[in-house]
Amino acid sequence: MVTDIRIRALGIDPGAARIGVALSDDIGFMAHPLQTLQTGKESVAQIAAIATEKASQVIVIGLPRNMNGSYGPAAEKSRELASLLTPLTTAKIILWDERLTTAMATKQLQLAGRNTREQRLIIDQAAAVQILQDWLDANPAA
Repeated sequence: MVTDIRIRALGIDPGAARIGVALSDDIGFMAHPLQTLQTGKESVAQIAAIATEKASQVIVIGLPRNMNGSYGPAAEKSRELASLLTPLTTAKIILWDERLTTAMATKQLQLAGRNTREQRLIIDQAAAVQILQDWLDANPAA
C-alpha cells in the first residue's frame, strides 16, 4: 500500500503593518488561517517560533510581483524576511508569487458575508491562506 505523505507548511503574507499567518492541515492538503502578527523587530522570531511549535517543515512567504512580473520594494522586504528566518528555523523557506492574493482573499471574504470592517481584522490571514493554498495546490507531492 502506497501512502501519500505530505508535509506541514506555514504560509506568510508579509505586510508593512501586519503579517498574516496560515497553516496547512496535518496532511498538507488544506490551508487554514492561524493568526495575524504585528510587523516589527520581533515578528521574525515569532514566525520561527510558530514554525517550530507547529512542526512546519516549509515556510511559504508571499513574494509580491507587479502584474508585468517585475519586483518592487515590497518584494525586497519578503526576501529580507526569508534571509532573516533562514538561520532561525530548520524549515525550508520558499518565496511564492502572491500576485492578486489580497484581491482574491477580499472577494472570498465578501462572498462569505464579511463587511469591510470585519475584513480588515482578518484580511492578512486570508491572504496567507491563499498564498499557502496556491503553493499546496501547485505541489501536490510536497
